[in-house]
Amino acid sequence: YAATKKAAELLGFTYYHLYGFTFTAIRFFTVYGPRQRPDMAIHKFTALIDEGEAIPVFGDGQSKRDYTYIDDILDGVLKAVEKSEGYNIYNLGDSRTIGLLEMIHTIETHLGKKAKIKWLPFQPGDVPITYADISKARTELGYEPVVLFTEGVKKFMDWYKQF
Repeated sequence: YAATKKAAELLGFTYYHLYGFTFTAIRFFTVYGPRQRPDMAIHKFTALIDEGEAIPVFGDGQSKRDYTYIDDILDGVLKAVEKSEGYNIYNLGDSRTIGLLEMIHTIETHLGKKAKIKWLPFQPGDVPITYADISKARTELGYEPVVLFTEGVKKFMDWYKQF
């Protein structure tokens, strides 16, 4: 995934410099919210906990991710489209990290159910932390994420319970 994103950015860079094409790439950081893909962690863990099944946790559970609520992402995308000039790459994230065990606890709290955890070895190539440096998006686009993680998970849960 990362290699294809980087390749696209390099192609955009080439076309901008050779032909003057406008190019904007957006890097998303762990997007979640209603209608999230069911194979992504928050949706997958919610369904497994809700059904009383064990959730797979790779490593020691200390990994951290920059979870970003979909409404904040959409705000950033719209601002990037409106600016759309030259060659730009923007990171869109919350710019705060949430630990895996904290994420699981938040889901447990909103579901009112305790997770059963199946501990598994670290996955090769997994990184311990992802974090968006959104300084360029803040400065050039006025991007500012506003949905706190617990609030976003609650919104996801409200949708999930109707699902």
